[in-house]
Amino acid sequence: MISLYPLRFRPILRQYLWGGLRLATSLGKKLPLGDRWAESWEVSDHGPDQSVVEFGPLAGTTLGQLVAKHGKSLLGRHDPQPRFPLLLKFLDAAQTLSVQVHPDDARAAKLDPPELGKSEAWIVLEAEPGSMIYAGLKSGIDRRALKEAIRRGQCEDCLHAFQPTPGDCVFVPAGTVHALGAGLLVAEIQQSSDVTYRLFDWNRVGPDGRPRPLHIEQGLDAVDYNRGPVQPQRPRTTDRPPVSRLVECEKFVLDRWEFDSPQSIGGDNRCCLISVLEGAVRLEGDPSGLPLARGGTALLPAELHDVRLSPQDRTVLLATFLP
Repeated sequence: MISLYPLRFRPILRQYLWGGLRLATSLGKKLPLGDRWAESWEVSDHGPDQSVVEFGPLAGTTLGQLVAKHGKSLLGRHDPQPRFPLLLKFLDAAQTLSVQVHPDDARAAKLDPPELGKSEAWIVLEAEPGSMIYAGLKSGIDRRALKEAIRRGQCEDCLHAFQPTPGDCVFVPAGTVHALGAGLLVAEIQQSSDVTYRLFDWNRVGPDGRPRPLHIEQGLDAVDYNRGPVQPQRPRTTDRPPVSRLVECEKFVLDRWEFDSPQSIGGDNRCCLISVLEGAVRLEGDPSGLPLARGGTALLPAELHDVRLSPQDRTVLLATFLP
């Protein structure tokens, strides 16, 4: 039996019309040719979208295989799982994304094939002047008003919007209408699901010169009309000075770590995803021998205890756990 260790994966890169090049210029990803690289899936066990271990004895193993063969060692008290329940990605919104909504677990389970719902959280890494986040409906907007605004091509009239700043965290539970505006670079943690209903696409056309498909009735059915204006999360202090709590929900817990001296993480029989936003850190037991730098992500299996994190300078990272 192979003992698990800090796991790094090869990113899964995706192109969409709204993407750019900041996955390379800001996060150090090696991009193929093209200028619309929109997403880097760092940790994924979703159908054919499988993260593959990059270093160590398990190199070449998919995350799905790890869950199947090493579930208890990987997931600890959250074993068993049909698949790894979280997905972590970076997004480069060079253009504004479509207005979307994701279904909750109950609605997604009725799809063919069944899916998970999709609650998610964004952490803003970069925001150009004037960049906007659209999150939640304005007060008093109901299905009829939203549908009529979409018909008129004026969906934004129904949406709450604000200008974010780097460091902001926005929690987007399933059922929340949302969109990222142009000029944002964000990290996203979400349920392992890819069900998206596109409500509005800003009256633009796709690469083929035609409007992209919309899913208006499905989307309107999935909207939580009580989910009004969404503001950035207020970080909460914890009993560890370097750690602040950004999100705590039934799907995941998200913390921000800011530190410049060695720290330990883990030891509570839960796996942990860590993703570096600033600086660089060395992970005890990491077979790559390389520091985890800005844009880098690792999965710490549950069986590891008190993994030592040694920053090379002031480091900011996200740590995501299952509840």
